[in-house]
Amino acid sequence: MFGKSTWIKLPRNVLVGHGVVDQVGAAVEELSLAGRPLLVTSPSPDDIAGDRVRDQFDDVATTTVSDASFSAVGEVIEAAEAAEATFLVALGGGKPIDISKMAADELGLGFVSVPTAASHDGIVSGRSSIPEGDTRHSVAADPPLAVIADTELMANAPWELTTAGCADIISNYTAVKDWRLARRLKNVEYSEYAGALSEMTAEMLVDNAGSIKQGLEESAWIVSKALVSSGVAMSIADSSRPASGAEHLFSHQLDRIAPGEALHGHQVGVGSIMTEYLHTGEKGAWRDIRDALRAIGAPTTAAGLGIDDETVVQALTTAHEIRDRYTILAGGVSEEAAREVASFTGVV
Repeated sequence: MFGKSTWIKLPRNVLVGHGVVDQVGAAVEELSLAGRPLLVTSPSPDDIAGDRVRDQFDDVATTTVSDASFSAVGEVIEAAEAAEATFLVALGGGKPIDISKMAADELGLGFVSVPTAASHDGIVSGRSSIPEGDTRHSVAADPPLAVIADTELMANAPWELTTAGCADIISNYTAVKDWRLARRLKNVEYSEYAGALSEMTAEMLVDNAGSIKQGLEESAWIVSKALVSSGVAMSIADSSRPASGAEHLFSHQLDRIAPGEALHGHQVGVGSIMTEYLHTGEKGAWRDIRDALRAIGAPTTAAGLGIDDETVVQALTTAHEIRDRYTILAGGVSEEAAREVASFTGVV
């Protein structure tokens, strides 16, 4: 007897394009969200677009966050309760969006995601990434009710944030391979639809890497849609598996060993070069990943990440210790093997 069921939670509205930040109020009205919103932002996004969002509401409270942490989540919860907010609007990059996602989930409120940089797929997914000490937690929460991604704002964001977002999406290649490997060897539940969507999204960016250029709003358009697709894949799977495999474990270990040296997306991009080599060998697709990253200006080497060769080797040999997720790095790789992988792919 068939007994499977699933509950897929997705954003109801997704607006992507030029000037759509001025449609936040209309999107909220279409969602029938009433009452007082709390705008959660950080200093730079607030300077760039805070007033444009506030001007669309008769009564709005604002709170700013400076870091992504569990204490910041608590502060936003307190601010929302003090303001008697009925929903949250997150304006900015990863910090305001991840914090708002968790705070809204704790409060039982809806939230709207208004990213100002195309730096990661958390703008639409139902997961938050929050650091705590030398550990980064991936926390499940409801996805935003709406995503309003203004390509004009994103095109004007620091270019390294966009290249980090691109690298994050390109790394879906190896994340899906790890997911399939886990299905074959550990009988991990696998979604063909979510896997195909994630893989297609990565392929789209690899195929268009040469046309993704700094200052071009069309580039922000391409990357934004890819980030939305990746986030939707995670919502369909009810897991971060479609976009997080061994390359993310490598990145999380770098966060422990060399915190703050490089952006998350850049780290997973470099990790994906090496884990693709482990999956498919010398003649595999790791060169395609490397070349796509180079084309958009993302790092492909340890030096590009601002770390030394030994740090790469250490992170690669210990990445499997991060969490109980079966990947190509399961059980660990030897130091000798790690050096060979990093050397052959040109990472070190």
